[in-house]
Amino acid sequence: MRADAQRNTDALLAAALAVFATSGVDAPVREIAAKAGVGVGTLYRHFPQRADLVAAVFRREVDACADTAPVLAAEHGPSEALARWMQRYAAFIATKRGLASALHSGDPTFDTLPAYFEKRLVPALRSLLTAAAAAGEVRNDIDANELLTAVAGLCMRGDDSNPTYAQRMVALLVDGLRYGAGLI
Repeated sequence: MRADAQRNTDALLAAALAVFATSGVDAPVREIAAKAGVGVGTLYRHFPQRADLVAAVFRREVDACADTAPVLAAEHGPSEALARWMQRYAAFIATKRGLASALHSGDPTFDTLPAYFEKRLVPALRSLLTAAAAAGEVRNDIDANELLTAVAGLCMRGDDSNPTYAQRMVALLVDGLRYGAGLI
């Protein structure tokens, strides 16, 4: 991809993420194009269907979350890296709530996303869990898939009046992972 085309794609994905967060996935494409500083034709050239744009935003956000794991592992001790990544994942889930209905709409564009989600996020979490368990800082009987599901469940609470709720619940879950770490 040419450098200008890549810049346009990056700008469109960043703009779409911001617009989706405030106006939902059904926001006017003109709003997204304007925020990206490109014309509507450029948006449609890169993403012919709205579903293509939604899927690309989702994949990019999954990648950003997964790519955080090795960075945190390099900067922090094993259990701290795990705790910080789980908070990062919780933030990802919380901001993607608006995408959930689109992703479950039956549009075939979204059919590959669950496998992509699992392919990228499960290994990221598993690497952090394995390191923390090897250091004796968390239990060693935790399944990465189950933990991803547990955090997602904590973040899907219907009441948005308390934005720190998910953060507190994830911190509590992390404390639970530490309980009995040396016994199992």
